[in-house]
Amino acid sequence: MGALIAIVGCDGSGKSTLAADVLQQLQKSHRAQLFYLGLRSGEIGNRIKRFRFGGPRIEKFLSKKAGQARNKDAKIPDFGTALVLYGFSLMRLRRFRRMLALRCKGVIVVTDRYPQVEVAGFYDGPGLSAAPAGSRLVARLAARERRMYEWMTGYRPDLVIRLNVDVDTAFSRKPDHKIESLRSKVAVTPLLRFNGAPIVDLDSRDPYAEVRTAALAAIDKAVAAHKTGRVTEAV
Repeated sequence: MGALIAIVGCDGSGKSTLAADVLQQLQKSHRAQLFYLGLRSGEIGNRIKRFRFGGPRIEKFLSKKAGQARNKDAKIPDFGTALVLYGFSLMRLRRFRRMLALRCKGVIVVTDRYPQVEVAGFYDGPGLSAAPAGSRLVARLAARERRMYEWMTGYRPDLVIRLNVDVDTAFSRKPDHKIESLRSKVAVTPLLRFNGAPIVDLDSRDPYAEVRTAALAAIDKAVAAHKTGRVTEAV
């Protein structure tokens, strides 16, 4: 199996920039590939907004429904909403399986985001486990989805690069995002453990050259440890 490097952090922390840069460096001496393991739900919402007839209204309605599923004090509104959220998780699972197939060929994989089961409802966690299920059918779907995430997170990364950022900086970089969502992600980021994977914490407010240098040094160490079967120490 090729080494697995996950780059995680709140929107606006610089994950995508660092992941692309890391991949470019790795490919100079290794077989490596980048995988995005998020949902891109924001992009889908923006496409819906551009629908010629009623796009903004439809997007607002769907966003409200999805928000109910993330609220532990509410109920997942209906089976249709649950089925849509489950479909998003299936999309993530499909990409995850493709990533594993490459690893089995000895390719080093760098991921932008990584699934987790510690916090449900958002931030790459199971979408149907935060709010109470409104029916037995939804409950069964939620249980099935959670098993899916438990299976994915059973593959522990060789290294997690965790980019920390404050809310104001994240919002200045992603002004199109809801600040409440960014605030929740900033708060949750330090709590995620990714099944005990070695984690290197970096402050993404530092000069990018410093962040990049520290990340590459940690990744080189993790890749070397993977080849010898050793475990990378967390920092």
